[in-house]
Amino acid sequence: MVNCDLFKQLTEQEFQKIYKCFNIRNIFFKKDQTILSNTKNAGTVGVVISGDAQLIRFDYKGTRTLLAEYGEGDTFGAIFSNLSNGEISVQAKTDCEIMFVDYDHIINRCKKNCPYHNTVIENMIDILAKRIYTQNERIEILTKRSTRDKLLEYFHTLAKKSSSKTVYVPFTYTDLADYLSIDRSAMMRELKYLKDDGIIYTKGRMVKLITM
Repeated sequence: MVNCDLFKQLTEQEFQKIYKCFNIRNIFFKKDQTILSNTKNAGTVGVVISGDAQLIRFDYKGTRTLLAEYGEGDTFGAIFSNLSNGEISVQAKTDCEIMFVDYDHIINRCKKNCPYHNTVIENMIDILAKRIYTQNERIEILTKRSTRDKLLEYFHTLAKKSSSKTVYVPFTYTDLADYLSIDRSAMMRELKYLKDDGIIYTKGRMVKLITM
């Protein structure tokens, strides 16, 4: 059974019954392929079985913003279909295997009155709650006015989660700039200034907060 929050607390036998009842299917994607978007498979929930994917938005000017990254076990899909008036999609960062579940199968009870359905619904609500919390964190970061403040807010958010002054950025620096909606060159300059000012120490993707 796939290890993911959507199907947690289900036994292997229960999962196999859900798999058939929900008409779940697994599909392989090559790197850079579009897995789903707000116009393609919008009513579908995806679960990453293997590989990595990214939630990306392009505005009317073609500016790219990285909204989230997904790894093994992460769930994404239908919940963002109506959240953007731009182009928003999940793309394969690496070769991926994705499990697809129709959203209607999750929120609507089947004729068999499957006894495990409540568990899946409760899991979906929990996923949505966590996603809202994560998005609120990101909004707090993006509301900072300067590149420096955005970086420091982001690093402090990572430090709070890990309970450590030493954190590891989960993105490449190009993706980090897209995630923070800032210019990469300006971000790299600000990282150098923060390091020169003795506020942080960096080595690769490792960042140590010297002052907190």
